[in-house]
Amino acid sequence: MTSNQISLDRTASPVGGDLLLPRPPGVIRRFLASHPVLVDSLIAGVYLVPAIVGGIYLMVTEPSWQNGTRVVLSAIAGASLFLRRQHPWAVLVVAVVVMVGATLLGRDVDFLPAQFALYALAVYRSAKASWIAFAVVVAAATAALGLSALGTRPEQYTPFESGSTTTVIAVAAISLFWVLVGINIGNRRRYLAALIDRARQLARERDQQAVIAAAAERSRIAREMHDIVSHGLTVMITLADGSAGLATTAPERSAEAMRMVAETGRSALDDMRRLLGVLRATEGDAPEREPQPGVGELSELIEGFRAAGLVVHITVSGSPPSDTGQQLTVFRVVQEALTNALRYASLATAVEVSIAFTAAMIEITVDDDAAVHSTPGQGSGRGLIGLRERVGLYSGTLEAGPRPGGGWRVRARFETVRTPSALAAPGAPDPSARPSTSTDPRPGAHPLPSTEETLP
Repeated sequence: MTSNQISLDRTASPVGGDLLLPRPPGVIRRFLASHPVLVDSLIAGVYLVPAIVGGIYLMVTEPSWQNGTRVVLSAIAGASLFLRRQHPWAVLVVAVVVMVGATLLGRDVDFLPAQFALYALAVYRSAKASWIAFAVVVAAATAALGLSALGTRPEQYTPFESGSTTTVIAVAAISLFWVLVGINIGNRRRYLAALIDRARQLARERDQQAVIAAAAERSRIAREMHDIVSHGLTVMITLADGSAGLATTAPERSAEAMRMVAETGRSALDDMRRLLGVLRATEGDAPEREPQPGVGELSELIEGFRAAGLVVHITVSGSPPSDTGQQLTVFRVVQEALTNALRYASLATAVEVSIAFTAAMIEITVDDDAAVHSTPGQGSGRGLIGLRERVGLYSGTLEAGPRPGGGWRVRARFETVRTPSALAAPGAPDPSARPSTSTDPRPGAHPLPSTEETLP
């Protein structure tokens, strides 16, 4: 387990710039947190200088190999304190050896390095590690004092110049104090590290959600732009070609076709302006909002294709869903299928559109009877991909390909979304009912009713 160095001023977030944290109080604490090497040097100096000076004094006043060994042990223990952050277990081992050796050699319990090791383990490792180290220190002090007492009985022990039992209790009490202090500070540091890590995760998730939302919005805008531009340009190109052919033989019909070209272009331009206006909208300049096309606009859509020369028959059964997203999906599927028929099935004598609304499923089928489809030369191939994404939002499928007997078929099936109010409405009609009422919707007609409709 490795320690995590925490910057108390600012923590860099891996995503979305810096993760700014509030400035912690205390000038001295911030200074010490930002200069760990200086702090370790001061701690080592606090122990090492008095120990070396006292050891040298004893060697001068009472020269012996025991005092010389104690000086060496003190130097080793002081040097090990520089590693208390990175390797606290190694510092504890050195401290225990120094404590036992000093006790056996000079009848002096040198337990100060062990206190630094206990504190370091509690702060930089875990509470469990500090309790294990506490037990080791107390056991080592007890064993060393016991072995020393079995030999030549000393006159006194440090730190309280008392007997071995009292000294063991004193060592245990002081060690317990530093363990508790270290656990308190270590838990605070670990809690702070967990909070910062959680903030980083939230910032990363926020940025990822923003990227996903932006990608989804770009895909939605691309689908809408494709539907608007592809449909408008296809109808305009077809009308313009027809107008060019009639310019010399039937000038009035040619002029009418060109007027329809202009009307189609203005309608597509208005749709694009409305879509782009939503993207550039600000609080003080909100664009004029209009509802998205739905089932009610199918009659106007079909009349536009009929004006372009495409013979379209449509049959609608059941009650359309109230969900605007599903109505837009129905509209776009029919629009894209008819646009492709107008573009590639110029030899078709009729295009059959069948829309079936049921309580559980919506099915749209568009068939043309063109024996030969021209090679795609104007399209980008993204129309059907966009339709698959649309119906996929409602767990649906889209099939497009040659149909048995010749011609081309586009079929979309997806689940119906029903609002709770519609499901709970008393006396609501059965959406799957198919009364035999037939109408012929024209431009400006009211939305398609909940009946089966067939246009010749």
